[in-house]
Amino acid sequence: MDEHNNGSFKNKNLKEKTTTIIGFTLFIVLVIGFVLGIFFFGFAGVFTLLGVHYESIWSLLIFVVSFFILGIIVDLFFDAMAKLTVENITENVNAFLIQLLFGFASNWLVLFIVDALMESITLSLKTKLIVALLLGVLEPVFDNQKSVSENES
Repeated sequence: MDEHNNGSFKNKNLKEKTTTIIGFTLFIVLVIGFVLGIFFFGFAGVFTLLGVHYESIWSLLIFVVSFFILGIIVDLFFDAMAKLTVENITENVNAFLIQLLFGFASNWLVLFIVDALMESITLSLKTKLIVALLLGVLEPVFDNQKSVSENES
């Protein structure tokens, strides 16, 4: 039993504990920064293609961070409803369409709220619908890729 506890966190001295906590925190910050970077450049590209103008890079950054944080909260509810709805559906096309609908609705809601709260970026209804549809299509595609790779292993 002592063999298993040699590397436990309780047995480490203060320096090792501090190093472990700082390393873990730095890792989490890097992962979140990477995800936010993907969101940032994705939104910047889509906004450029759709002709959306924003006052500064900072306003785009605030928009992306707000979308990310609010999106996590809203997705908790919408993903749970989507999974419960799709649980007993055997046809892949119907399941995909239902997931697409829930993803579209959640992304549109988040875009609507963030756009209403920010004055430095104004999205037209058409832009909100296109971005929400794009994000709504990408979510089930990546979710299905994850479940396919889990089924293969």
